[in-house]
Amino acid sequence: MRRHELSDQEWHLIEPHTLGQPGTSGGTGRDNRLFVNAVFYRTRTGIAWRDLPARFGNWNTIARRFRRWALAGVWEALFLAVQEPDYAWVLVDSTTVKAHKAAAGQKKARPAPNASGAVAAASAPKSTP
Repeated sequence: MRRHELSDQEWHLIEPHTLGQPGTSGGTGRDNRLFVNAVFYRTRTGIAWRDLPARFGNWNTIARRFRRWALAGVWEALFLAVQEPDYAWVLVDSTTVKAHKAAAGQKKARPAPNASGAVAAASAPKSTP
């Protein structure tokens, strides 16, 4: 097995959700596992479609097939099939949610300061010498 390719266990989990299987309607894929390995190789390495190694086949065929699978929702189905349920994001308690200061209720209003910042001096009567 090569570095960026699926193990047998991973492939058995994914295989039922692929298109082009014998016995299904539509075209039959020549080698779904090789195609999925090509897509994973590309996404894991970040290369362009044109730079796929020749062992995967014609890069243009793989790119067009990838698009057809994307439009058919196959990649989403594969993602949902292989992910383990993670309910941690559903749990909400006081340790994960912080309330805004305004949630505590309104405080008594204080007099607004004037331009110089002196609240009391502005309201005091002026004395004449």
